[in-house]
Amino acid sequence: MATTTRLMTAEEFEQHPSSRWAELVDGVVIELMPAAPPHGIIAATIALLLGNFVRPRHVGTVLVEGGFIIRRNPDTVRGPDVAFIRAERMPTAPAPRGFWELAPDLVVEIISPSNTRAEVQTKIREYLEAGVPLVWSVDPDARTVEVVHSLYDRVLLSEDDVIHSDDVILGFSCPIREIFE
Repeated sequence: MATTTRLMTAEEFEQHPSSRWAELVDGVVIELMPAAPPHGIIAATIALLLGNFVRPRHVGTVLVEGGFIIRRNPDTVRGPDVAFIRAERMPTAPAPRGFWELAPDLVVEIISPSNTRAEVQTKIREYLEAGVPLVWSVDPDARTVEVVHSLYDRVLLSEDDVIHSDDVILGFSCPIREIFE
């Protein structure tokens, strides 16, 4: 006898009680491990670096672990470690209380020890398919950042390099070393 799994919508997921971190992938709740403190430190550092550039220029908003509906039917809700949305794309005030149904302009994913390469690549692909023009995949162990514009346009930067946000956050740049200090 075959069994069927009822898929959850983003709206149901938002109301879903859980004692664990989770994302919704194709209608299925995927539990995640909470981030270890070094992961959180890197996320906070990147958010501060971006925020200190973006905020005084009023060019957008930096979020940490905000939930974004990036696909419907079945629904997928991802919570990138750090995200940036340009000012002209921000939801009108007051901002929606629930998950935002839009693709950020920049997504930063920090690789955790529990992540497999396939999991990281799946998230990157999903973000790109949702319309995210720029993804940074940060590897704390290797102290590198992979800058991804498409599945075929990727650049790996080391501590000695400087990262630019290209035309997503015009004028922003930062030595990679600062992300890991």
